[in-house]
Order: sequence, then C-alpha cells, then structure tokens
Amino acid sequence: EFYTNYFSYPIYKDESQTFYKALGSRKLKLGTWNPIKIFRGMRDVYKRLSKKNISGNYKGEGLVQGGVIVFDAAGKARFAYREETGSELPVDDIIAVVQELRAESVSRRS
Repeated sequence: EFYTNYFSYPIYKDESQTFYKALGSRKLKLGTWNPIKIFRGMRDVYKRLSKKNISGNYKGEGLVQGGVIVFDAAGKARFAYREETGSELPVDDIIAVVQELRAESVSRRS
C-alpha cells in the first residue's frame, strides 16, 4: 500500500536485517508512561499525516526504529539518519547528500 500510493521507487526487503542492525537495532523505549505526552505525540503525528493526505492501516511492529542510509556508487555509506519516532525525516539533508554524490559522479566522468 505504501509503495503503490506514496513511493514509486524500488523497495527492497532486508530479510537479514543488515541495515536495521547497522542503524543500531533500536526499538522505541517506552520508559515512564506519561499519558498526556503520549496523546500529544500521537495527535501531532496524526495531524502531520492528515495534512499530507497519508492514510493507511498503520499495522506493524510500531516500536522498531529504522532510518535512512545513503550509499555512493561504490557502495560506501555516505549518510545515515536514525529514525526519531514522531519526527519528520531530514529531507533537506538527504537531498543535499544525494546532490553532492550526483555532482561527484559527474565530475568523475569529466
């Protein structure tokens, strides 16, 4: 559903969880329960998703924290972001790294 409706690029399942492990095999720690903080956090996430017109079943683990790893053409990790549950992705940072890698690739071909 995510792929069909929101992300039209190739998605690969990391069966061995190599990337998850590289990002620290992290899970959301629930620590002390503050029902007001939890409610506000969930409300903020819901508002953000609604604003972007993103809907879905939200099924899944829910406590697993992933992230983003950007590799260069040689397969070397050049950027990593560890998910902060409830926070936006640093899209500008990711775009900047991809543009930098693209520029490096062009300069190598010249």
